[in-house]
Amino acid sequence: MENLSIYEGEQLLSSYAVKPSETLGRRYSEKEHPLRNPFQRDRDRIIHSTAFRRLEYKTQVFIYHEGDYYRNRLTHTLEVQQIARTIARILKLNEDLVEAISLAHDIGHTPFGHKGEVVLNELLIERGFKGFEHNRQGLRIVDKLERRYPQFPGLNLSFEVREGIIRHNTSYDIPLDKDEFEEFIRYPSPSLEAQVVNFADEIAYTCHGLDDGLKSGIITIDKLKEIPLWKEIEDDSYMEGMDEEMQKTVIIRNLINHLVINLVDKSRENIQRAGIITVGDVRKNTPVLSYPASLKKKLEQMRSFLEDQMYSHFRVIRMTHKGAMIIKDLFNAYIEEPKQLPPHIQERMKKEKPEIVIADYIAGMTDRFALSEHKKLFDPHYPV
Repeated sequence: MENLSIYEGEQLLSSYAVKPSETLGRRYSEKEHPLRNPFQRDRDRIIHSTAFRRLEYKTQVFIYHEGDYYRNRLTHTLEVQQIARTIARILKLNEDLVEAISLAHDIGHTPFGHKGEVVLNELLIERGFKGFEHNRQGLRIVDKLERRYPQFPGLNLSFEVREGIIRHNTSYDIPLDKDEFEEFIRYPSPSLEAQVVNFADEIAYTCHGLDDGLKSGIITIDKLKEIPLWKEIEDDSYMEGMDEEMQKTVIIRNLINHLVINLVDKSRENIQRAGIITVGDVRKNTPVLSYPASLKKKLEQMRSFLEDQMYSHFRVIRMTHKGAMIIKDLFNAYIEEPKQLPPHIQERMKKEKPEIVIADYIAGMTDRFALSEHKKLFDPHYPV
């Protein structure tokens, strides 16, 4: 009875929300905390992790030194968290679980954005390994690489948060490889909380990508007016007397609201139609969160626009190509002469495959550290 207070409020959640008192548990048994439920503890462990802190200097689209006002992995993560909690609260889902998954969803990312992941993947496959994928790396970080507790490796997070990390699935992410992680494929779908984070990530990535693209000058309002969804939101937004900068801000804010409201309304309809009452019903069904079909089509048009006009812009390509070359150079230099690595990394290489240890080391770097390390190894005038 002494821990009853940490489960207060469960009765306010929907019947299909994951309840902290019904968690599927941790890999290593632990005594419950007297003040925080399991998902609150998971959230705090993630926030205090090294991998989470490093997100501040990891690329979202623009390399960190391109400008302080562009988003990085950390600001993106906080925006995902905010959007996801809003959706969870409206649907009466577990906000603590949603928050923990949101905060962890990008911790497996390499420096220099998605291009860094592509390069590490290619380097490992060339050497006969499975490859690199950031969801898998995120789970590896929380299960093994973080060292903060003497009793066990990793952070020993709950099943539900770990599931949300490995089953993170958007149009920008690779879904779970069904030949791996048997622990997570016993259910056709993850929790609704995990599904919420998937949608919140796409909303943040798309809308705030528009914001950064406009600030950088890579995309323009005139071009965006040709996109049906942007035009629709613009026409519905009251902007009399506002300057152009404020108009952009208002439209993007209204776009986020539009996506969230339509997602919630359609998802409620889907939940009712599928007869979902319990968490078990959620897991045995295909994912039930969705947009209305008409909005989904318009959103795909907007994403295609971003891909063509922003992510394929020569300035972005130059940045990502530079990042790719840096990661390649670092990987090959470490493979050729492992004694260039710090002592604790060399120690790991005595027990594990050198290629995997090096991939872990590079994936954990910030953009700033990778740039500095590259100069130390390849610029004869740069101090080591």
